[in-house]
Amino acid sequence: MNRRPAFRKIGLARALSKLGYCSRSQAVGLIGGGRVRLNGSVRRDPETPVSLARDHISVDGMRVEEKKKIYLMMNKPRGVVTTASDEQGRKTVYTLLDPLASLPWIAPVGRLDKASEGLLLLTNDSEWSARITAPETHLEKTYHVQVGTLADEKLLAALRGGVRTEDGDFLRARRVRLLRQGEKNCWLEIVLDEGKNRHIRRMLTQVGVEVLRLIRVAIGPLELGDLPKGMYRRLTPDEKRSLDGPDS
Repeated sequence: MNRRPAFRKIGLARALSKLGYCSRSQAVGLIGGGRVRLNGSVRRDPETPVSLARDHISVDGMRVEEKKKIYLMMNKPRGVVTTASDEQGRKTVYTLLDPLASLPWIAPVGRLDKASEGLLLLTNDSEWSARITAPETHLEKTYHVQVGTLADEKLLAALRGGVRTEDGDFLRARRVRLLRQGEKNCWLEIVLDEGKNRHIRRMLTQVGVEVLRLIRVAIGPLELGDLPKGMYRRLTPDEKRSLDGPDS
């Protein structure tokens, strides 16, 4: 019978991320700046082997203890970016978090661009985040998209069949249907099982359709529901398990 090694080692930067202290890229910066000690000694190599079971890590003289894992869902408004800080001074999702809530470091699970809105997950569990966003999981994401045209079956078929962009990407919708239609525009429901950069906007641009609004309303079985815009809440245990999948 195969046994898991008692003291499996991982890289120092990954260890900081796994402990929920910061992102791996932030950890690389801290390590390179000489601010991280392993068992009392400064280490500047982010790949320095670490055993979380027996080694001690400190940052700026303070020992790093594993943070309790936290899983949040947010209704991201338009005009807000999903980064920790923005060089252009734009409002970020972190400005929507309650400063009195004593939240640990958390990071968005995937992204919604500035003009997009809706369901966004945040967590300090970097390995869970990686599983949720991994292409091979094919976790469906559902969007309601207002477009500046009246959709016909030809357009819907083109989105289902897929389009090739000028830079060579092949973009398609797993499912698409008409939700409602006005005089000059309509709303579509578009379901993706992959998440390429600005997937829906680029796909619709390729077929000559303008996106007026784009709202993510579900990730897998988790629905945005009636969560007010700009607000967030913790996932319930059942919601967390529903995203984990049957093999977790």
